[in-house]
Amino acid sequence: MDRAAGGRRHRCRPAAPAALALSLGLLACACGGGGGGGGSGNTDPGPPTNSVSGTVTFRGMPLAGATVTAFSTNWNSVSATLTTDSSGKFGVSGLEATADVTANFQFFPTLKGYGFVPSVGASGVAARARYQFNPVPQNWFLPVGLSVTRAGYNGAFASTPDAPGIIFNVVNFMSALSGSANGSVGGADFTAYDGSNPLVALAQTGQRTSYAAGDDGALGAGVAWPVARFVDNADGSVTDGSTGLVWLKNAGCLAPAVWASALAEVNGLASGSCGLSDGSAAGDWRLPNLVELESVLDLSASNPALTPGNPFTNVSPGIYWSSTAYYGGDEGTTNAWAVRLADGSYINDGASNLMASSSNAVWAVKGTSGATVTLQSSGAYVPFASGDDGSYEYGAPLPAPRMLDNGNGTVTDTVTGLVWLKAANCIEAPWAAAVAAVQALGTGQCGLSDGSQPGDWRMPNRREMQSLADRAQGNQADAFDQTFTANTPGITTQPAPFSNFMRLEYYWTSTTDAADTSAAWAVFSCDYGVYDLAKTASSYTLAVRGP
Repeated sequence: MDRAAGGRRHRCRPAAPAALALSLGLLACACGGGGGGGGSGNTDPGPPTNSVSGTVTFRGMPLAGATVTAFSTNWNSVSATLTTDSSGKFGVSGLEATADVTANFQFFPTLKGYGFVPSVGASGVAARARYQFNPVPQNWFLPVGLSVTRAGYNGAFASTPDAPGIIFNVVNFMSALSGSANGSVGGADFTAYDGSNPLVALAQTGQRTSYAAGDDGALGAGVAWPVARFVDNADGSVTDGSTGLVWLKNAGCLAPAVWASALAEVNGLASGSCGLSDGSAAGDWRLPNLVELESVLDLSASNPALTPGNPFTNVSPGIYWSSTAYYGGDEGTTNAWAVRLADGSYINDGASNLMASSSNAVWAVKGTSGATVTLQSSGAYVPFASGDDGSYEYGAPLPAPRMLDNGNGTVTDTVTGLVWLKAANCIEAPWAAAVAAVQALGTGQCGLSDGSQPGDWRMPNRREMQSLADRAQGNQADAFDQTFTANTPGITTQPAPFSNFMRLEYYWTSTTDAADTSAAWAVFSCDYGVYDLAKTASSYTLAVRGP
């Protein structure tokens, strides 16, 4: 689907029901049938059976009463439904290990009012794994043991024909084959989140000038930047004091390239190249994912959109690659996200971000975030080339379910702790009028019964609005507005995070485009890219409040 706006084409490709069903969790044909024990009188004990156990915690304390589902991907059915005890523990035994193929089980918890993130204890064999039954490098098989992944579960739900994927966070168990050592393991653990213990705190955008009462420049929502944000390490690298990420000082050293070559260039970077004397080795550096590339921007600046006086050299105002693929679902993935440094606009015009043919600028980053702010992951988990976002999955994970309905016209994001207006179509107006409408919002309006008063709500700034993105979705608007009704016994129906999230529409942010102050940054609802839009245009607003 195409929508023309401001001279650029926005392609938004909804994922068909089977798009994320390519996950191992939904392909019975990938695993085949399983062998069992013999009939009456057969002394062959058959393949071994195994057990899995783990603990669910909330704020470091046991969480009792959570339902843990053990889903058999060999049979596409629920094998067991467990409940955590007063110690937060659960366990199941008797999991079949087939005679001819590895039996696979995925574990995920549910409890009203919580989202969950999985982890693997010392008995696991891998911290993370990709489970896509696709050509290399998107392969799904790994040795016996536990691992953590996101998994698509469309086949377990009845949904509309063009519905996007529904994704759970799972501990994946690959059971031992017959004749192998018993594969029973512990450490299938989960941490619960309810918004009171968010995984990240968002940084300010950098905008300092106010263009309307209650806009980004007036409120400055977010964690303040350090006084000296960028520190020159005198070794060819620069540390961002806000995120803690380390960037290549010479932002123009690496040659512009197509996407796969850009990934390879950066992964081969090492001390002795590009002015580096930091002792880094090949493999230490990577192409930044979209969240990381967004984080370096100063949205008060333009040409380039970086903090004035920064120590970087040879920064191009042109287009820089991110390592995050533009996920295309069943239509195929041929593009990757890119950002224009002149103003900070996301690029998805069908010509400038084609993986195979677009030659864009290349910048390198290393390390993990966690200084004054920790960045969230983009949500991408399918790898499309070595060293891309789906290969690394850097950043805080996204809990599942992520958005919690408070029953009062609001929803809470477990990632950031922000509280959002559930009615996504209630406010539609030109930018200045929309800023004012959000400031005047309170209980009794837009389905609210939360006791909020005028002045409690604000129009989200660019960072806040972008924080809702999940780059594993081919159509974010549909994912926000889709109720997934379970048609598999033992799996819970998942309600839509928002109501009436408009498709193929723009949603305002309170952040003005510093390169053109007659425009503000807006998010296109389905691809969730950030583009500038004339403030006179009438568009939708998703109100927010909280930290």
